[in-house]
Amino acid sequence: MSPVLGFDVGTVRVGLAASDPSDTLASVIATLPARDPVAMWRTVAAVITERGCTRVIVGLPRQMDGDEGGAAHAARAFADEAHRRTALPVEMWDERLTTVEAERTLLAQGLRRNRRRDRIDGVAAALMLQSWLDAARIAALTT
Repeated sequence: MSPVLGFDVGTVRVGLAASDPSDTLASVIATLPARDPVAMWRTVAAVITERGCTRVIVGLPRQMDGDEGGAAHAARAFADEAHRRTALPVEMWDERLTTVEAERTLLAQGLRRNRRRDRIDGVAAALMLQSWLDAARIAALTT
């Protein structure tokens, strides 16, 4: 396998994570400002080239009942843009509660509110991507 790139899309920031070459572990790459798309896509292109990423996973923020709201529609639009800009296959993956889990992780590390705010989207992206990697590994074992 080869590295996979993961996104947690927000209105203010976009979390970026990537897997290791064996697709075992996801790690935070960056938290990028969503309001500067030129710089964001430049960074994404550099990460794809540097790591040799072959797939993009975009977090789909479903509501707890499974419905999709405005944030999910924005994530789908982002996924379409990611495919257009990277020419890589793009998948959506349920990201329910990853931001809550990321917040708990950062709180446990003792980070103050402003430092948590700056990092939460990247951590959420890594948690979402790790979930996708784990599911993909299980699926590969059962086929």
